[in-house]
Amino acid sequence: MKLIYLHGLDSDSNAIKAQIVDAYCRQYYPQINVIRPDLNRTPDEVVALLTDLIGDGKDTVLMGSSLGGYFANLMSDRLQVPAVLLNPSIRPDLSFRRFLNEHFAKQSLPDDAPIYRTAGGWQIVYGDLAWLDAHRLQVNYPEKIRVFLQLADELLDAKATQEFYQNHGAFVSAMQGGDHRISDFEQHVAMVVDWAISLNQSR
Repeated sequence: MKLIYLHGLDSDSNAIKAQIVDAYCRQYYPQINVIRPDLNRTPDEVVALLTDLIGDGKDTVLMGSSLGGYFANLMSDRLQVPAVLLNPSIRPDLSFRRFLNEHFAKQSLPDDAPIYRTAGGWQIVYGDLAWLDAHRLQVNYPEKIRVFLQLADELLDAKATQEFYQNHGAFVSAMQGGDHRISDFEQHVAMVVDWAISLNQSR
């Protein structure tokens, strides 16, 4: 089985949760090939990269955190590949507007105007917000989606995310407490990897 881990904003292929998943699979499921791509690139480039990595989608599951959860769901919508989502961003076009509020209050910007540079080197431009708005999540295959949420997420509205996925018929596990980064992820990695295995087996 191929497990593709998609990191969040201001992270990279060496994200802490990615390393935890990789180490856990190496110890307990050495037959799982964990792939950790670097997503610090434009949305179109991310989609092209993931399309290539997913291939025919057989024996492949995505796992994505935050913005990586958005892209995991997006690719599931397109290619019917199963996905495990960890505190996913469901409307990054809206959450990214905080960069406008912080730095460009009510300014008119061209599409190629930089609005934020991630720690991993992705130069987000104003036009990326329009791309994200035009590619909203549909949850076309809810039976292929499992969502893990920590309701005390300080960055994203976890209850809105919970409602969104439940309304689309996807399985959601919502825990009280926690934070956006899922700082106690080592306590949950066994469960989410089991989800990935189960989704792969039930296709």
